[in-house]
Amino acid sequence: MTHSELLGQVTCTVEDSITQAIACIEASNGEICLVVDSRRRLVGTVTDGDIRRALLAGKPLESAVSEVMNTKPRSSAQGTPANTLQKLMREQDVQQIPIVDGDGVLVDLVFDQDLVDMVPRQTNQVVIMAGGLGTRLRPLTESVPKPMIEVGGQPILKTVLENFIGQGFHNFTICLNYLGDVIVDYFGDGSAIGADITYVREEKRLGTGGALSLLPVRPTEAFFVINGDILTNTNFAKMRKFHLGNELWGTMAVNNYTMSVPYGVIDTDGERMTSIREKPKYNYLVNAGIYMLSPEALDYVPKDEFFDMPSLFMAMIKDEVATNAFPIHEYWIDVGQPDDLMRARQEVSRMVTAVK
Repeated sequence: MTHSELLGQVTCTVEDSITQAIACIEASNGEICLVVDSRRRLVGTVTDGDIRRALLAGKPLESAVSEVMNTKPRSSAQGTPANTLQKLMREQDVQQIPIVDGDGVLVDLVFDQDLVDMVPRQTNQVVIMAGGLGTRLRPLTESVPKPMIEVGGQPILKTVLENFIGQGFHNFTICLNYLGDVIVDYFGDGSAIGADITYVREEKRLGTGGALSLLPVRPTEAFFVINGDILTNTNFAKMRKFHLGNELWGTMAVNNYTMSVPYGVIDTDGERMTSIREKPKYNYLVNAGIYMLSPEALDYVPKDEFFDMPSLFMAMIKDEVATNAFPIHEYWIDVGQPDDLMRARQEVSRMVTAVK
């Protein structure tokens, strides 16, 4: 891809939608969308965090990008020495900076390639729940557990592991139950894919939260929990930064879900009609099956009892400990039903590691 092609892919106009801004962010490896006016002057930027805040505020994805952009974007002048640009990026904790000419026209987007290429190794544990029966995907799951069903020529679980590994996470614990030996035989200790994998086995159904009581060693730092049948390009490094930066006990990734009513909805005041809304859409934030927990959250997990993850979060919410939602806008699909599996196989080209 040429430089001009890349710049074109990460640039949008003030009239474009939030959806188009998301496409630009994905083209820049999850970092930034540059917003220009009709003269290609840089008038704003949209970051991953801006998108997530917009989703939390209930902004429809069809809204104009001007409603969520930063109207005072950071930039550097054309001709700024490379060492000065690198120093600025490190001071501002960014991995790229727009370059403008004397009239404010966007001419370049410079990445600190050293920082982009260097993925720091993270010590946080990743707990993967891979013990589900997969009854809705029978007969496929009669001989293999659901996370080992192939999508894109390899098991779903391998893609989950590779996406974490690509972002610097290598320490995994996989919770097993149904046909767990198939997973152990395939991955072993994980060394073949650059991972360190240990296993725990549920002797009975404990749920996503209850299975955490089986961890042989209590984590000493925040850790991820993810369902083993989820295919996603979620930026786990950003989720980690969000969790730690806000000093949270629990972070739940949430996905935007839209429901359409196929009829005209009538609003009334008593018997009097006040309005008609034709085929309205309602947006909700739903549990995406990806979590980050601090070790203290494990105090809420009962021993040897079924306990799901929503129950864990509800217990923490009741005690008013710090729990936040982390909206995701990246590709996400829960491969739980035949239709989902078919769609995942059709969309396999979108399932790439979020950070390379």
